[in-house]
Formats: sequence, structure tokens, C-alpha cells
Amino acid sequence: MIVKAETAPYVEAFAQRDGTDEPHWLAARRAAALANFGDKGFPTRRQEAWRFTDLRPLQRAAFPPVSGDGSAPFALDAYRCPGATHRLVLVDGKVAPALSDLGALPEGAFLASTAETLAEAPDLVAAALEESDAQGNQPFASLNAAFFTDGFVLALEPETVLERPIEILHLTSAGAPRSHHVRNLVRLGTGSRAVLLETYAGAGAHWTNSVTALHLREGAALHHARLQDESAEALHFAVNRAHVGRQARYRSFVLTLGGRLSRQDMLVRLDGEGAELALDGAYLLRGEQEATNATFVDHAAPGCTTRELFKGVVADRAHGVFLGSISVRPEAQKTDAHQLNKNLLLSRRATVDTKPELEILADDVKCSHGATVGDLDEAALFYLRTRGIAEGEARRMLIEAFAADALERVEPAALRAYLAHHLQAWLGRGEEGGR
Repeated sequence: MIVKAETAPYVEAFAQRDGTDEPHWLAARRAAALANFGDKGFPTRRQEAWRFTDLRPLQRAAFPPVSGDGSAPFALDAYRCPGATHRLVLVDGKVAPALSDLGALPEGAFLASTAETLAEAPDLVAAALEESDAQGNQPFASLNAAFFTDGFVLALEPETVLERPIEILHLTSAGAPRSHHVRNLVRLGTGSRAVLLETYAGAGAHWTNSVTALHLREGAALHHARLQDESAEALHFAVNRAHVGRQARYRSFVLTLGGRLSRQDMLVRLDGEGAELALDGAYLLRGEQEATNATFVDHAAPGCTTRELFKGVVADRAHGVFLGSISVRPEAQKTDAHQLNKNLLLSRRATVDTKPELEILADDVKCSHGATVGDLDEAALFYLRTRGIAEGEARRMLIEAFAADALERVEPAALRAYLAHHLQAWLGRGEEGGR
């Protein structure tokens, strides 16, 4: 392997890791994934998918892969979902049993750490590793496959229904720069239903690198919300690969508030006739934050529906990026797909790059896409001020209304309220950038 300078710290760390207790099949997959990462190296702006993403914060310093022991003390109140949940907490990339509370799971439901699953049900961990880890064009997903030590696995047998949400908290403690690689799997059997909330939060300079595989069988339904609210020095990359079967419904929402540099890649394949997808999100950025949301939806079966809405609020010198692609195969007749990205710029120095795309190879479809970039409505601002509302408060109200519009489709109401609370907290942490 020809080792590139930027990948050398990770290749060296892999050579020093102790994998003697792992099964041979996992060791082989890790080695193949590491080789793919070493061959590909870091993405560059010459690659279309990474043209707008500035990786210099990741290139300036090495983030050695380190997994904690799950014992760091944390106060969970700020990020606890209200109400009863099945809660699994990871600290520094490792499950923390003392902070977790799985409660009584119904028959047919399996929820455990990835490390525990490797010992109890290794076939589930194998399902979380895909061929693209060793051959694809996602080098950070390959790096994740090489180094992951933990994560979570949720598996539901057919017709299993979870009444309580699954709550996964990924927390990072302060310390020297390091990276945590978590590998997750969600597998819903025929007719099963679940609500999943993931929260990423923490202090200090660190790199969270997460990969999640999601498989929804016929008639399954998953509501999946993710909050990224890590520190202003943090880096966050996430790849989520979803396969949605016949008549299955997958609703995803990601709220990006934290991180110096973050990127969410959502790759969804609608495999079965009548599958439904809602792929939504919001990103609120200030300072010198940069966030990318990249989505790719593959309509591979007839009669499927996609609704996609991302809204951005960008202040100061921050940079927001939306890359959205919907592909309709020749056999995917009767596709109904709509994609929209709206952005609000609060500073002359704030920037947004948006690139929605459609590739349609079928002829009996209803597809549309669009994007807007603008500033606050001066008429609405004037109206509020004539009602005696101070300018700062009026601007905050308009920003909140703009961003909260993306939350309207989040279900159930408890998840919507949780995300709205953190959106409001972001607004309260500082004034928007000046003009």
C-alpha cells in the first residue's frame, strides 16, 4: 500500500491495534477497509461530491482513534428526551452501562451495544458492514470499518412494535484531539415499528465518525431523528445507508447545530413497490462553522414516494452546503418525488452552496426540485417592529419560524418538541451575525 501523508497516522494506528480477540472474518474486513481508505486518501475538491467541503480542519492535525471505557461522568439532563425511553449512552465511543437504561424491551426486540452484539449475534454486526466499505468511494466510512469498537444495534422481529422511543446518546468528554468511530445497525422486520432518536454532544476538539446501516422490511415503519450539537471545535462525519422495502415507511430528520466542520451523507434506496420516504433536516450555523448535508435517493422500484425538505440558517462567516440527488430508474414508474432546499443568510459574509439534482430514466413520474437563498423578510420585520417588538427579538422570531417550519413533519410530537427545544437554545446562545 502506498501511504499518503494524510492517512499515515491512521495506517500506523491500525498496525498497532490489538485485534487478536476478533473473529477472522472481521479482521479481514477491517484490513480490506483500511486498504481502501489508504488507497483513496482524503477526498479533494476535485471530486464533485466534495467540491464545496473544506477538509483543512481535519488535515491540519491527526485525530488518533481512541475509544474510552464509558466511565466519564456526564450530566444527561440537557440532552435527555422527556418521557419514558429505552436509553443507550455511549461516552467517547464506548457504551456506558451506568448511564444507560434499556428498560423492559418487548419480546422480539433486540437492543445492545455493537461490542456486545459481536459476542451474542455476530451475524448482525456482519450486516452492518457493507461491501462498499472495502470498495466504495466513501473513505471515511472505510476508516470507520477499520476502527470501530462500539455503537448500537437495534433489531426487531416481524410485527414487533416499540411503544417507547429508542434513545441513543453519543457523548464526548474534553481531552486531547482524538477520533471515535461508531458502527450502528437498525434492522426492522416485516410490519415492525419504532421511533429512534440519536443525539451527538460533547466538549473539546474531537472527530466523531459514524456509520449506520438501516434495513426496513416490507411494511415496517421507522421515525428517525438525529441532533448534532457537538462543541465548536468538533468535527462530525456521518454516513447513513438505508434500504427501504415494499410498503415500508422511513422518516428521517437531522438537526445540525454544532461542530466546526460537519457532514451528513444520507444514502437511501427504495427497494420495494410503494415505499415511502421523508428526508428532512435543518442546519443553523454561526461563527466559522461549515456543514454539508448530502443526500442521494435511489428509486429502484415502482410507485415509491419521496418528500425532501432541508432548511438552512447561516450567520457570520459560516458556510452551509446542500447536495441533493434523486435518481429514478427505468423500472421505477409512478414515482412521486419532490425535493426542496431553502436558506436564510444573516450576514453578507455568510455563504451557501446548494445543488439539487434529478436524474429521471422513467417516463411516468411526478418529480420536482428547487432551492432558494435569501435574507430576512424586511416587510415582516417592519410589521413586528410596528407592534412594539424590539428589532433583535423580531429577528429571532422570524429566524425561529423559518427553521421550525422544517420540524412540522417530525413525529411523534415528543421528538418534535425535543428538537424545537434545542433549536430555541441555539437561538438563545448568541445573536445572529450582523450585516
